[in-house]
Amino acid sequence: LTFMFLLHVFQYTRVWIPDTEDVWKAAEIVKDYKEGDPVLRLKLEDETPLEYPVGPKSNPLPFLRNPDILVGENDLTALSYLHEPAVLHNLRVRFLESNAIYTYCGIVLVAINPYEQLQIYGEEVINAYSGQNMGDMDPHIFAVAEEAYKQMARDEKNQSIIVSGESGAGKTVSAKYAMRFFATVGGSASDTNVEDKVLASSPIMEAIGNAKTTRNDNSSRFGKYIQIGFNRHYHIIGANMRTYLLEKSRVVFQAEDERNYHIFYQLCASASLPEFKDLALTSAEDFTYTSLGENIFIEGVNDAEDFKKTREAFTLLGIKESSQNSIFKVIASILHLGNVEICSDRDGESCHIARKDVHLQHFCNLLGVELQQMEHWLCHRKLATTSETYVKTMSTKQATNARDALAKHIYARMFDWIVEHINLSLQTSTKQHSFIGVLDIYGFETFEVNSFEQFCINYANEKLQQQFNSHVFKLEQEEYMKEQIPWTLIDFADNQPCIDLIEARLGILDLLDEECKVPKGTDQNWAQKLYNKHSSSAHFQKPRMSNISFIIIHFADKVSQGLLHQLFDEFQLVADLFSDKDDVTPAKSARVNVRALKTVPKAPNKEHRKTVGHQFRTSLHLLMDTLNATTPHYVRCIKPNDFKEAFSFDSRRAVQQLRACGVLETIRISAAGYPSRWTYPDFFNRYRVLMKKSDMTTADKKLVCKNLLETLIKEPDMFQFGKTKIFFRAGQVAYLEKLRTDRFRSACIKIQKTVRGWLQRIRYRKIRKMAVTLQRYGRGYMARRYADFLRQTRAAIICQKQCRMVRERREFLRVRRAVVTIQAYAKGMFTLLKPILWEEAAMIIQKNVRGWMQRKQFRRARNAAITIQCAFRRMHAKRQLKQLKIEARSAEHLKKLNTGMENKIVQLQRKMDDQSKELRTQNEQLQTVNTSLGSEVNKLQKQLELLRSEQEDGGQVRSLEEELEHLRKELEEAHALRNKMEEEHINEKMDLTQVGEGDRPTDTAHVLSEEVSSVSLQSELDKERERYQNLLKEFSRLEQRYDNLKEEMSLNKPGHTRNPSNQSSLESDSNYPSVSTSEIGDTEDSIQLVDEMGIDKAAMDISLFMKLQKRVRELEQERKKLQLTVEKMEELAKRKVTEQGFIRGQETADLAYNNLKRQELESENKKLKNDLNELRKTVAERASQNSSSNELQDSYNLLLSQLKSANEELDARKEEVLILRTQIETDSTPVVNNSKEPVDKEEALKAYHGLCDNHQDWCYLNEDGELGLAYQGLKQVARLLEAQLQTQSRQHKDELEALHTQIELLKGDIEDKQEKLSYMMSLSPEAQVEYSVQQEITRLTNDNLDLKELVEKLEKNERKLKKQLKIYMKKVQELEAAQAAAQSSRSKPELIRQVTVQRKEKDFEGMLEYNKENEALLVKTLINDIRPNNVSGTVPCLPAYILFMCIRHADYINDDQKVESLLTSTINAIKKVLKKNNDDFEMTSFWLANTSRLLHCLKQYSGEEAFMTQNTSKQNEHCLKNFDLAEYRQVLSDLSIQIYQQLIKVAEGIIQPMIVSAMLESESIPSLAGVKPMGYRNRSSSMDMDADGPTSYTLQALIKQLGQFHNIMRDHGLDPEIIGQAVRQLFHCINAVTLNNLLLRKDVCSWSTGMQLRYNTSQLEEWLRGNNLYQSKAAATLEPIIQAAQLLQVKKKTSQDAEAICALCTALTMQQIVKILNLYTPLNEFEERVTVSFIRNIQNRLQERNDPPQLLLDTKHTFPVLFPYSPSALSLEMLHIPASLNIDFLVRV
Repeated sequence: LTFMFLLHVFQYTRVWIPDTEDVWKAAEIVKDYKEGDPVLRLKLEDETPLEYPVGPKSNPLPFLRNPDILVGENDLTALSYLHEPAVLHNLRVRFLESNAIYTYCGIVLVAINPYEQLQIYGEEVINAYSGQNMGDMDPHIFAVAEEAYKQMARDEKNQSIIVSGESGAGKTVSAKYAMRFFATVGGSASDTNVEDKVLASSPIMEAIGNAKTTRNDNSSRFGKYIQIGFNRHYHIIGANMRTYLLEKSRVVFQAEDERNYHIFYQLCASASLPEFKDLALTSAEDFTYTSLGENIFIEGVNDAEDFKKTREAFTLLGIKESSQNSIFKVIASILHLGNVEICSDRDGESCHIARKDVHLQHFCNLLGVELQQMEHWLCHRKLATTSETYVKTMSTKQATNARDALAKHIYARMFDWIVEHINLSLQTSTKQHSFIGVLDIYGFETFEVNSFEQFCINYANEKLQQQFNSHVFKLEQEEYMKEQIPWTLIDFADNQPCIDLIEARLGILDLLDEECKVPKGTDQNWAQKLYNKHSSSAHFQKPRMSNISFIIIHFADKVSQGLLHQLFDEFQLVADLFSDKDDVTPAKSARVNVRALKTVPKAPNKEHRKTVGHQFRTSLHLLMDTLNATTPHYVRCIKPNDFKEAFSFDSRRAVQQLRACGVLETIRISAAGYPSRWTYPDFFNRYRVLMKKSDMTTADKKLVCKNLLETLIKEPDMFQFGKTKIFFRAGQVAYLEKLRTDRFRSACIKIQKTVRGWLQRIRYRKIRKMAVTLQRYGRGYMARRYADFLRQTRAAIICQKQCRMVRERREFLRVRRAVVTIQAYAKGMFTLLKPILWEEAAMIIQKNVRGWMQRKQFRRARNAAITIQCAFRRMHAKRQLKQLKIEARSAEHLKKLNTGMENKIVQLQRKMDDQSKELRTQNEQLQTVNTSLGSEVNKLQKQLELLRSEQEDGGQVRSLEEELEHLRKELEEAHALRNKMEEEHINEKMDLTQVGEGDRPTDTAHVLSEEVSSVSLQSELDKERERYQNLLKEFSRLEQRYDNLKEEMSLNKPGHTRNPSNQSSLESDSNYPSVSTSEIGDTEDSIQLVDEMGIDKAAMDISLFMKLQKRVRELEQERKKLQLTVEKMEELAKRKVTEQGFIRGQETADLAYNNLKRQELESENKKLKNDLNELRKTVAERASQNSSSNELQDSYNLLLSQLKSANEELDARKEEVLILRTQIETDSTPVVNNSKEPVDKEEALKAYHGLCDNHQDWCYLNEDGELGLAYQGLKQVARLLEAQLQTQSRQHKDELEALHTQIELLKGDIEDKQEKLSYMMSLSPEAQVEYSVQQEITRLTNDNLDLKELVEKLEKNERKLKKQLKIYMKKVQELEAAQAAAQSSRSKPELIRQVTVQRKEKDFEGMLEYNKENEALLVKTLINDIRPNNVSGTVPCLPAYILFMCIRHADYINDDQKVESLLTSTINAIKKVLKKNNDDFEMTSFWLANTSRLLHCLKQYSGEEAFMTQNTSKQNEHCLKNFDLAEYRQVLSDLSIQIYQQLIKVAEGIIQPMIVSAMLESESIPSLAGVKPMGYRNRSSSMDMDADGPTSYTLQALIKQLGQFHNIMRDHGLDPEIIGQAVRQLFHCINAVTLNNLLLRKDVCSWSTGMQLRYNTSQLEEWLRGNNLYQSKAAATLEPIIQAAQLLQVKKKTSQDAEAICALCTALTMQQIVKILNLYTPLNEFEERVTVSFIRNIQNRLQERNDPPQLLLDTKHTFPVLFPYSPSALSLEMLHIPASLNIDFLVRV
């Protein structure tokens, strides 16, 4: 190291110097250092100068800093300079800048607690790390777990993961995540859910073993080793837990701001539950053992909720309710025991317990021990000798210590009991093949006061450190031997002397055990023995100021150990009260029975007593034996600060823990050898710039590297050549990097010098030429500008002169005009004002006088006219009366009159009968009402008399008054309701006038809303389809599981079993509704199809959309026409509507309102009657029970008056009802007659009779009815003529409006054409041609659609005619058959033979007949035994066609059982074949094509019109006749989805190992990727042991594999749409796996990788275009990885770059962008790292995004598959069946 320092200690060399605050501080040398100089001149990072003293002994030379390119490495061993400041700086940079909490240090994973929830532990992260080598991905706890799991499976050796660290460093969380990884990757194969039970043990152990400390709110106060067992298939089958060194002292003592174990506070928080009333618990503040820390709460923790989780975990692990209650009783008894008060006696040597101590009583009741015995033995102890036993009293202090010892022991035994039962629930009867152990144990601890627990913890860490050092040394030795490097012994610190000091013969533990066995052992005696025995040990020291403590020098630090006086009392009491753990298991009821000690037959044997120290040493030896028998993996947890702040790094605390956990020891061992290792190809690619052209002559890269190193590094000991790697001493890689940088710098300087000179010369020539040109043009411009200036000056003077003259003259003229105008107006006003006033007054007088005269003259003329009219009318009436009397005497008139009068009389009689009946019924009703009211009045009078005689109480009167008040309120409510209905009636009348205005058509909005919602409906359809297919996938998985279990059951049962033959898969598969759009085809009317089937089921077809668009346009035009006509008609009929319609509507509304009002009044009348009856009943009942009084009589009189008023109100309401009825009857007839005009004579007569009935004046005027008939006839004729005239005018107006609309349409077309013409004329000639072509294309498209619709309509008519023709033919054939049957007795034999000859001449109808017995053979031949290559030269999907032809024949013969049996056998056979070949892509693709083709055949020949549009006439004749197989189509659709999912699973399994190597690691662009000086050791245990290393794939191999998939699917006849969806799914897998690896690998996040990745994605896009798959949306799935590649390539410096990145990376989430920027690594010193401020700028800009918190993509996500309907053009009768299929038993029909 000194040699290397001398090489580098020049000016600008960067070093590390010690610092009191930051431990190490960066500095730079500003002056060259010479050997022997006492001072090193430095400059800090803040430009502060510093003189650093150096010396050979006191202050050595400072450590060198690593190049910036090595800062932030994943592995600390990759650093060129391995020392403490480099390690600390690397961890700080990764933790604070990159937020990376995991870092490798050789075989150790360093985990720093972030004190924040990170999204890096999801199932997608587990899937990303599963199957990967440890050095390939970024450091993670999952990588260590995967390494252990892989080595267990490969080497068949047990593994261990050792998680250590101090309290609060995250040990428990790391162990929990490791177990979660094993539970996910190695989930149990059965339904026992062992992995869930393993994870469920964590809440229980945290409750009884974790507590709050000053450093951690959930600190584990015990060590545990969990063994997870696996079977031969490496599935979890069970687990076992071993615990070490429970901190029992915490049960009876807690420091300030600390808590006892969580279970105590959880139980106290739930003490109010009814099942815990017997525990007599209150708040935790009331108990001594839970209130010593003075703070019983933890911020953000709910003890009651945690207690629920603990109980649920107990239940999940199978611990019974009774056992749980016993556990809680033991915990409560410990709390009560701590509150037992021990009082001292007067002598001070003895003590007693206060009488009736409540807590002691509860303690005895809960544990079932005798109260007197506990009182006695808590204050006394027993001394046993060889001959007799003595009972001796104890002092208060001794009794208190004994009580605390009892509490600690009870809790410890309960803890062991719970652990034992957890292990019982996790055990399994299956034989364990291997296991992985997870050790979660304390790290090295040192406090101001260190108890026995700290002593044992540090002892265990000494043993673990020794095992760790030996394992690291062993791995180093194996690596050197593998590479055949000469092995030199590495000197490392061996801590065996410290371990011997503790556990050797007469060590600390032996002397402790010996002192515990002495009856009167003391602390001083034990300390003196330690001083005498171990004072000469290098690891033992005696404090200067104490005689009762000692110091142990551990590998990490010195620990001052206090004496353990509590251990003695505990040992005595444990020995006296409890038997050994190995002898007697704790009672199953978790009780401690002290009662048995009353009669002890003999004293316990002291030789069998085991101290805590002895027990811990024994368990530790067992643990070390287990760890030594396994392959260990190390996780060291670091606590970054003591304040629990998120991503805050305290260097002093971190260094302290790094020294204690052995990370720096690993660095030291690595640095002592050859820490930097390079493969020959990587070294050649990196440092070939240092070679000369003569060195490149040989092709052997190994020899070239050797020659180069021998010339560059003169010291041969600084490097070694292995078989596959070059080993370097510390600092050599940094030296090579410096040489490489110098070479690049000199080359760059030379290139820059030449280029800059060339650029400057070119620039000078350009500037000189431009200067000459500018001078020439500038001089000419100046001369021209001067001449222009002279001319403009002269012109300006002239213009100014004229302008000033004009301006002054205008001003003068304006003033003159203003003066003249003012004068004129003033003179005129004075002249005209007086005559105008006189004229106005005269005009007012004249106006009033003339008006009075005109009114007087008008009244006189009107009176004269009225007089003349009266005289004339009287004369005219007399003449008419005379004429009528003459006519009335004629016989014909009498006959006509009699004919009309008979009808009139009959009608009048009927009407009179009806009115008389109604009158009688109303009279009867009135009489009944009057009688009832009279009887009621009599009853009330009688009741009044009874009440007066008996004088009832006043309280009942008050109740009657309240009831009466209630009746009044209801009456008021009825009035209010009536008023409300009247208001509603008025509002309805107002609304009826505006009915027409509110019903405007909204077709345009409806069409637009449908077009807008189509996209959202499509997305919802995709989501529903995805959910359905996920359910189907889960169903297929469960079905597969059921079959497996069924097979296992059949294998386990003796003999053979018979499967049910009639079991059909239809029962389970047909319950799913179909959401597939494959059943949609082309129909005659697209709009009708969409309306019938819904938008969700409509296929996304271009022609269908074009039809819909055209139909929408037509509807829009029709709507406009109709709207115009409606508006015109509304304007024309406006007067009629206002005069007639409004009146009629008002009359009908009034009639409806009157009916409603009548019904309302009747209902109110009934309600009042009922209330009155109830009131009378109550009065009668109470009157019979009460006595008489004067006050009661007054109140009763008042009540009677109120009843009378209610009766009057009732009568008034009845009258209103009658009046309304009469009004309704009188108003109903005119309304009816006016609503419709009479058209013939009968209607005129009816109208006349109605008038005669309802109008007395008319009847009086027309006594005989003849005048009325004449009037009605004339009126009818006038109305008919008026109606005809109106219809003709209306038709004329309609025609006129139609012509106007046509003119407007033509005008609109002309305007459109003019706009298009003007637009086309404004374009360029090329654009005009293109525009005209586009217009012609749209026109032809519309014409084509019109023709297509016409053809469809013609085809529809043709099909209808064919159907009719078939019906007629059938009828004709039936008639002929009937005639033939009638003549069969006399027909000749030739006719019969002739018919049979015709039947034999029938053609092949595309059906295959088979016998029922051959069904199994058919299924076996076509499904079970067939291979894709057997039918490779035939029609694709031949088995599907053959099976359908057999189904057709079964349908033809109407055999439903045959159809059902064949389809069921086919589906089950396909499932079995796919289950047998579940990893064969070709077979899966083959049966996917056949299943989908069979589904299409069932649709094509189903006979449904939706599927027959593309059939030929012959194919339509082959449709199924008898059965509807829609349910089987659904089953086949579900089966197709299952096969598709299996196909994707197989394909993804094939390409997934190729993706990372092909997309990220292979050099598609040669020599682009620069190798970064990684130097980290690829862990030999995780890599393939072959010389070639792991298999690598290129991009061409991946594309070739995709091409094979595409060719197989295409050759098998799979639909192109399904092929496109499969390719899209595979491309999603490629994108997800590539992006996930990019996000988890620092070594690939560079500019060159981005370039390679962009090139690779472009190659994949070219492959899509070459195979016509670019439209399958597969290219869109690559968008995230394309944007990630662009992100690696763009600039990342300024705020403009940040804005560009935010706009570019739309397919990436904020977490992914930030992660890539944090991982971005420059390949050389010319690139710059992404600054923290730039990353924060990106985060601030992306805060508005609502991105999911998930970092990685879901590789298991599947897109919903869609099977579109694809009919076959193949005719069944033309199908050729090869003889090689061996299906001769099928008969062609």
